[in-house]
Amino acid sequence: MKLISGIAMALWVAAAGSSLQPANAQSTGIHRTDLVKQDLSAPGREGIQVKVDFDPGAFAARHSHPGEEIAYVLQGTLEYRLDGRPPVTLKAGDALFIPAGTVHSARNVGDGNASELATYIVKKGEPLVVPAH
Repeated sequence: MKLISGIAMALWVAAAGSSLQPANAQSTGIHRTDLVKQDLSAPGREGIQVKVDFDPGAFAARHSHPGEEIAYVLQGTLEYRLDGRPPVTLKAGDALFIPAGTVHSARNVGDGNASELATYIVKKGEPLVVPAH
């Protein structure tokens, strides 16, 4: 049930954006494919891997995770904004480490589709995505 809740929350954030956005600025064009979810040898932690596809111009609203994320760009160009840091633009083959609890967003800033492989090391049993306030 917790997995379903986490997936539902992740899909809600990807599809609807955060509650801080006006209704006409809702996120669309983000498609998640869950690949792996596995308990780790570290107590209370699990590894989750997801492929995230961004249509042109798609925006993942500000959110955080209950653990670390490593984003590896598979295709296209994505701009990441992590609170307290300047924006960073990554192209296919580039990776970014996002510390636990860091509020961030991502946007496809390229001309075509973009994809990332998101790998999470997170606290087991907590929602994967937490919308930012």
